[in-house]
Amino acid sequence: MLPREITEGDYPAIQALHRSVGWPERSMAGWRWLHANPARLETGAPAGWVVDGPDGTPAAHAGNLIQRFRLGDRSLYGASGFSIIVSPAARGSSRSLLKAFASQPGVFARYTFNANTKSQPLYVRHGMKAWPEQTHALKLSWIVNPVPLALGRLLRRLYDVAPRIVSGLGEQLMNDRLGRAVRLALPPGVGPLTDFSDTSPYARFWERLATEGRLLADRSPEVQRWRLQDPDLSIPPLALTFERDGAVVGYAMALMAKSNILEPPVLEIIDLETLEGHADAAPALLTALRRAARAMGAAKLRMQTVTPFMLQRLGDLAGAARREGGWGHCHVRFQEDAPDPALWSPTPYDGDYAVCLRPVPLGEAVRRGHAVRAAGSVTSKA
Repeated sequence: MLPREITEGDYPAIQALHRSVGWPERSMAGWRWLHANPARLETGAPAGWVVDGPDGTPAAHAGNLIQRFRLGDRSLYGASGFSIIVSPAARGSSRSLLKAFASQPGVFARYTFNANTKSQPLYVRHGMKAWPEQTHALKLSWIVNPVPLALGRLLRRLYDVAPRIVSGLGEQLMNDRLGRAVRLALPPGVGPLTDFSDTSPYARFWERLATEGRLLADRSPEVQRWRLQDPDLSIPPLALTFERDGAVVGYAMALMAKSNILEPPVLEIIDLETLEGHADAAPALLTALRRAARAMGAAKLRMQTVTPFMLQRLGDLAGAARREGGWGHCHVRFQEDAPDPALWSPTPYDGDYAVCLRPVPLGEAVRRGHAVRAAGSVTSKA
């Protein structure tokens, strides 16, 4: 069974595959949005691959998220694999899917930062190594409310005993703060980020960040606007900046998610970047996100991709975090002529988290976009 490139006609079958394993399902509009990824369109890369079952419909799937990168004046491209699903009708096809992903041309790296315990050995077989060496198995979290976390653990244990009964309970551990407009008490220097226009203070921040000589996933206003147009977001991302002398010197973005019906909501850090010479920016932004997590109804704040560079920037706040993970969820295969890996310090933004996290399930009124109030200001609506 050989993989073929995804077409738009495959989306309903891909939806069914996600449904069969309990993974987040995109709407048809959401799949079309993902298909219109500007970086993918520039390169002509596949949006992913499927393997057809005996009935001729897709029975296995591997997504392919292309990202543009900057290194000084150079533009490069990387590929993150996501949502690898193989049904019994296509058993054994994970190897051919991963081969198609890991051998695709035109990218400096093929990677995943979101491998689970079962899938991680598959990546090694296709030439991908656990990376970064020191932190490939590390996730950081900061507890906001321990009660729903304890209840979630209890529900998971009950599910192991009586899965049908527990599943029949429906969505658990919701609260009335989810999706509501809230006023955030932010640290000095931190404010809401509402303007992603090409002439905005954020645009100037990105221009300065891109000249620092690091290998960076494209955070240009153009790409950020595309990300914010995801039609399946139930709660708009929370975006914050840290300013000094009227200029943006750091920014963070976080997304409310709920991994399944038995888990409490979590505020997931998607991105956190600062300019050189501003050591207080990252701790201030993380402090603001911890405060926001409580106000927005999250049980904890989490960062699922961590590097030594990020640990250094967070300082004592990293030391105060819980260590999660414990398996190699970050795997990379670099092209022979790739830039020095030491120049790359990825955040969850570089991976698939923004497109694979399960949105908090809310009503259509919230799905159209509620604002998050911060010290009298309002964030933009996605």
